[in-house]
Amino acid sequence: MQVIKNYLYNASYQVFVLLIPLITTPYLARVLGPTGVGINAYTNSIIQYFILFGSIGVNLYGNRQIAFVRDDKDKMTKTFYEIFLMRIMTIVLAYAAFLIFLMTTGSYHVYYLAQSVSIIAAAFDISWFFMGVENFGVTVLRNFIVKIITLISIFTFVKSFGDLNIYIMILSLSLLIGNMTLFPNLRRYICKVKFKNLRVWQHLKPSMVLFVPQIATQIYLVVNKTMLGAMTSVQSAGYFDQSDKMIKMILAVVTATGTVMLPHVANAFMKGEVEKTKQFLYNSFSFVTALSVPMMFGIAAVARKFVPLFFTDKFLAVTPLMMIESVVILLIAWSNALGTQYLLPTNQNSAYTRSVVLGAIINIVFNIPLIMFLGALGATISTILSELTVTGYQLYVLRRQIDYRSLFVDTGKYFLAGVVMFVVIFVLDGKLSNSWLMLIVEVMAGILIYIILLIVMKAKIIKDASNIIRKN
Repeated sequence: MQVIKNYLYNASYQVFVLLIPLITTPYLARVLGPTGVGINAYTNSIIQYFILFGSIGVNLYGNRQIAFVRDDKDKMTKTFYEIFLMRIMTIVLAYAAFLIFLMTTGSYHVYYLAQSVSIIAAAFDISWFFMGVENFGVTVLRNFIVKIITLISIFTFVKSFGDLNIYIMILSLSLLIGNMTLFPNLRRYICKVKFKNLRVWQHLKPSMVLFVPQIATQIYLVVNKTMLGAMTSVQSAGYFDQSDKMIKMILAVVTATGTVMLPHVANAFMKGEVEKTKQFLYNSFSFVTALSVPMMFGIAAVARKFVPLFFTDKFLAVTPLMMIESVVILLIAWSNALGTQYLLPTNQNSAYTRSVVLGAIINIVFNIPLIMFLGALGATISTILSELTVTGYQLYVLRRQIDYRSLFVDTGKYFLAGVVMFVVIFVLDGKLSNSWLMLIVEVMAGILIYIILLIVMKAKIIKDASNIIRKN
């Protein structure tokens, strides 16, 4: 039950992080337009590189290390301070590198400076600690308060394209303030520490091992916007960003299991419970598949109605991007279960690293010709190819460790239910009028069709859900 509780907390956390963009995106699409949205997406993509190199893999590494030592308060305290201080130092170096970059670039200076507050915010991000001790509730409360203030600030101060810099500053400051609010909660977990006994740099090498896959991951998360902005236009980057933002918001519900299961599986693995870790994987894989399949087919079915309603007619180019990119919902759900929930907590770091590095290489190689000829659509296709590579390689690596039949149990049922749902909703979408009411009708109909089909086909996840409900 603790895992389910933490999943719900973390799902809420991940969705809430993206909830503000969901609420504000229609408004911002209207007041900033494709150019303003594109400038924000492009400059933010550049800033993410400095955050990435300053963070050096601490989020994953810190989460895992705290999970390893959480039963010993003194060790946990020492580990926290060592990792936290190391990250402070590396972020300072990253910000110095940013200032050098700023002196060499000839445009968007004021936007870059506003975005750079996010680099400072990264230094004070200690969410990895609370994930390691499996306390996800505190992050949910933090985000709720900060994001509500952010929402009010955006609608109060951002009124036109001229307020773009204010919008960027609001987002950056919300990250900084949100991260700072976590520190008071540390008192119940850590004790006093002798700073002279700290060995800060002992964590550099192992965190760098996890830093390499994060570099690769960040490349195919951000490089598309960077390359679109440089090779085509900031408008194209804006179109891709809007599609990607919606897909990632949906994904947050699914991939929340990864952050929850990593410390849980790591703790079981450290106790030598190998078979238990495999069973965790089978259950989690089935769960994320059952969730991601209807989400993938659902967003593709309603994209034609959703885009003009949500973004306005100025962003109609987003429609085919969302329909195609919806495929990555399933692919990332699978790679998250295999990589974050099994390879990392079982210390198979090199296999995980190779998978995401291969994905990044595929993304860059295909990005160049595809963006050149297809623009934002090309970046979307490249994203799918890279995610397919990551998932495929991870499945190959685990072929002798896991039972594929146990892993893919009921996957065929999920797909059959998803395809039927897609056909019905896609046809319905073309016949019903363009309104929010009709969109809600389509979504509810899709959910109902999918669940009924799983019940009819006696999918195992329905039985498992019924058992959990009875126990409560």
